Amino acid sequence: MKEIAINDKKTINAWAFFDWANSAYALVISTAVFPIFFIAYTPDKVDILGASISNESLYSYAVAFSYLLIALLSPLLSGIADYTGRKLFFMKLFTIIGSLACIALFWFNDPQLLWLGTSGFILATIGFAGGLVFYNAFLPLIATEENFDKISAKGYAYGYIGSVILLLFILWMQLSPGTFGITDESLPARIGFLLVGVWWLGFAQYTFKHLPKDNKTHFNFSTIAKGYKEIKEVFNKVKQETSIKRFLLAFFLYSAGVQTVIYLATIFAQDVLGMETQELITTVLLIQLVGIIGAYLFANISNRRGNKFALSIQLVIWIGICLMAYFTTSKMHFYIIAGLVGLVMGGIQSLSRSSYSKFIEDRPDEVTSYFSFYDVLYKISIVAGTAIFGIVQDITGNMRYSVLALSSFFILGYLVLTTVDFKSYQNDLYK
Repeated sequence: MKEIAINDKKTINAWAFFDWANSAYALVISTAVFPIFFIAYTPDKVDILGASISNESLYSYAVAFSYLLIALLSPLLSGIADYTGRKLFFMKLFTIIGSLACIALFWFNDPQLLWLGTSGFILATIGFAGGLVFYNAFLPLIATEENFDKISAKGYAYGYIGSVILLLFILWMQLSPGTFGITDESLPARIGFLLVGVWWLGFAQYTFKHLPKDNKTHFNFSTIAKGYKEIKEVFNKVKQETSIKRFLLAFFLYSAGVQTVIYLATIFAQDVLGMETQELITTVLLIQLVGIIGAYLFANISNRRGNKFALSIQLVIWIGICLMAYFTTSKMHFYIIAGLVGLVMGGIQSLSRSSYSKFIEDRPDEVTSYFSFYDVLYKISIVAGTAIFGIVQDITGNMRYSVLALSSFFILGYLVLTTVDFKSYQNDLYK
């Protein structure tokens, strides 16, 4: 690999700016607008392989399928990237897949086009999740350990700001369609989907321009076997390292809860509390804005008290969020819950990424494969969380029980995290 300038300001800003680009998907498609649109433009009951399921469950299963597929592909792709020096190539490839899929959602405006809405969403999710494998793997290559928390938080903050700007424009179109000469009720949201794709692909070009270029080597079919072999080797190494193994287990458990909340919170609020589209988007904006504060707040807490303490505090808050959501009966209660979600949503993701970077910081030659293993767990956790949410919803017909089931992930994650020894890996950053 060509020599990389460590802690270079321009490189770090370009890396963080990728969050600005792809977070448009994370906010508009996965959270704020598309879930509501999907429920409105699909039948209440859908027949899949002879089974009748609700469209809410179909949405959660679509998320699960997307992440299951990318979890199976990630070891192959990251192994190839390590052996052929193509991190940036695959980051670009998944960005193109995801952004074009978002653009395709512009034409989804009828229940008869359920196939387009579902497949477009799945491909967009695969593009987003696949790109993150290589995005995360760049962090230990461009910065030193003491900067991981701050840089990781910067990425999430950029993502919150950029995605909120785009969402505000979409909300403006929805609230005042006449200003734009729009008469079709579905058009503001569909234009929003198109803009997400353009935004994602367009702003990512700045990141691609300034990140370290690929140092490509020859590709052959034996590389495929090497990729899986490398992941197996990482798995065997992780099994022998108690602290990393326990951290990843805790990460798997609480990520199942976090990501399921992110994908299904708006559907829960609409179904259980009867919140209108504008109220839901306002709630998501609240989450995003508070999220900026939360990402930096918990980065500062981690600097003072250590990553383990900061993560533990957030998990306690997440447990409280699930219990409050189960008992909530009013929109005001939900706004309070949304504020708490925002406080811990970015912080727990940012600190998880930077904590893992510290665990593997002394293994630069294997960083992509280690992060692939991390991302596989992350994606399988989403499969588990969203699938359980959908199954409980189908069995009980009540999303409150689905949310209550999520609390078990946070409780177990907290209990496992208490057993992780951070001190043995790094210096006084872990107190």
